[in-house]
Amino acid sequence: MSHQTGILATDELRDFFAASKEGGANEGRYRAIKVSIENETLVLSDSGLADGTFEEDWDTIVLPMLEEKQPCYIFYRLDSRESHGGFEWLFLAYSPDLAHVREKMTYAATRATLKKEFGQGQIKEEVFGTTPEDISLAGYHKHLQAQSAPAPLTEAEEELRYIKQQEVTTCTNSHNSSILLNDKMQMSCIQDSRFSYYNREMPPPVAPRSRRTRGVSTHIHVETRQQTVQGVAFPIAQAAVAKLQQLKEGQINYVRLELDMDRETIELSGAEDTTVQSLPQRVPEDHPRYHFFVFKHTHEGDYQESVVFIYSMPGYKCSIKERMLYSSCKAPLLDQTEHNIGITVSKKVEIDDGAELTEEFLMDELHPKKNAYREKFARPQGPAGKRGPRRMIRGTNTPSS
Repeated sequence: MSHQTGILATDELRDFFAASKEGGANEGRYRAIKVSIENETLVLSDSGLADGTFEEDWDTIVLPMLEEKQPCYIFYRLDSRESHGGFEWLFLAYSPDLAHVREKMTYAATRATLKKEFGQGQIKEEVFGTTPEDISLAGYHKHLQAQSAPAPLTEAEEELRYIKQQEVTTCTNSHNSSILLNDKMQMSCIQDSRFSYYNREMPPPVAPRSRRTRGVSTHIHVETRQQTVQGVAFPIAQAAVAKLQQLKEGQINYVRLELDMDRETIELSGAEDTTVQSLPQRVPEDHPRYHFFVFKHTHEGDYQESVVFIYSMPGYKCSIKERMLYSSCKAPLLDQTEHNIGITVSKKVEIDDGAELTEEFLMDELHPKKNAYREKFARPQGPAGKRGPRRMIRGTNTPSS
């Protein structure tokens, strides 16, 4: 409910409204009625006579009524009529940016009162503008286009629409390389792109197996791109597989992978021994990447070598296509490296800036700090020796024997 200012129309303005509308003496004569606020009352400020159609009269009548720093209201009559026979009107609310803030607030709070004084039943539409272009005929046409246009898509809906377009295009170009995304996978991709599912647990492993479909044997292995429930599995290049094997055997401690979106494969981007201090330099600032890093450390006196999977996603610095593909390929990649190559990932983390990768950050991720034990609140004992003597409860008198 909007705030009301208590500003009302003058009797002169009410009489003019009545004469200009249905059944009045001047019905159809006036094209526009300008109303202003003066001395805390709504007054008739100006009016314009009809000469042609409402589109022909618009700019010649409405625009001269507008002042650079002064808000106003304009009732503009259309040529169309309502079902009961009266003309339809537009309510134009003009509030320029250069006007005083107090005036703009007063005009905004009085709009509901003025429409009630005029009669809301004959107001077809309301148009608000801060510049003369907004109140012009061209601005009114833009307003109608905006009203008839579909509602803007949310970020998730926009990304889902993009995925469907890519699915159709890919299926048309090549059936063998098509990416068929079901509804569940699509929603998973969208949620991944909004950074909500990066740390979820992986599903139970599915061992490589052979399956027969109409007499054709298809073996699922590292180099086979396949559709999964969680995403789309691109084949891993042989060079990348070799480096991952070396990481598993302890020959190197860092492997970086990237997606070749044209060939639809996972390629090797870098592999070398690195330290935690130089790890942030391995993270690109404008493209996503997958990183496998063997973090050698000591925890509670035990020496450990933990494989950390790092998914670097620099937010909106990269394209929607990259975000979608990297998020949908992440889970299948981890599944392949764990069950086909044999790498056990101790921790999966997602970052948007390489500067986050510090030794303290990795230690906190691998070994979260436990909350210190807090003693339960002990009720304090009452003051000793101040309760007085114990009460004696007298029993029921019994007849003496």
